[in-house]
Amino acid sequence: MIRVLALGGVVVVLDQATKAAVLSHLAPGARVDVVNGFATLTLVMNPGLAFGLLGGVPIGWRWVVGLLSLVALAVLARVALRVLPGGSGPDHVAVGLIFGGAIGNLIDRLRFSAVVDFVDLHVSGYHWPAFNVADSSITVGVALLGLRLLLQSRHP
Repeated sequence: MIRVLALGGVVVVLDQATKAAVLSHLAPGARVDVVNGFATLTLVMNPGLAFGLLGGVPIGWRWVVGLLSLVALAVLARVALRVLPGGSGPDHVAVGLIFGGAIGNLIDRLRFSAVVDFVDLHVSGYHWPAFNVADSSITVGVALLGLRLLLQSRHP
């Protein structure tokens, strides 16, 4: 459990440090090319859930988005309690990444009523919604848990 909390803490620190750097150096909507035609840094304040879902909710109802985030964190805690006792190293890494990412984004919601996103990817006219270190950690953690479930179902 200590490794899970330590990894989660590292994710939170990296997430908040990168967001602080972006907030201090980029104006909202300004674009900085990192890899021409593929990746830019663009500061976006996302008041919604993942990928901007519920982003159009009126300001007075933003507490609902925060509440949904807390519910998701509670569900994750329940999953972690089931996975960690019998889990392996990759399971602990997955849960640590997800917890760290969820807490990083929750800190933003408490501070700004929105999540700070800034990595903007686009290829041949296709555009992925902006994301951050916390989102990346959550995605990798969920992918690791998904792989675990797939492999476990093939080899009972």
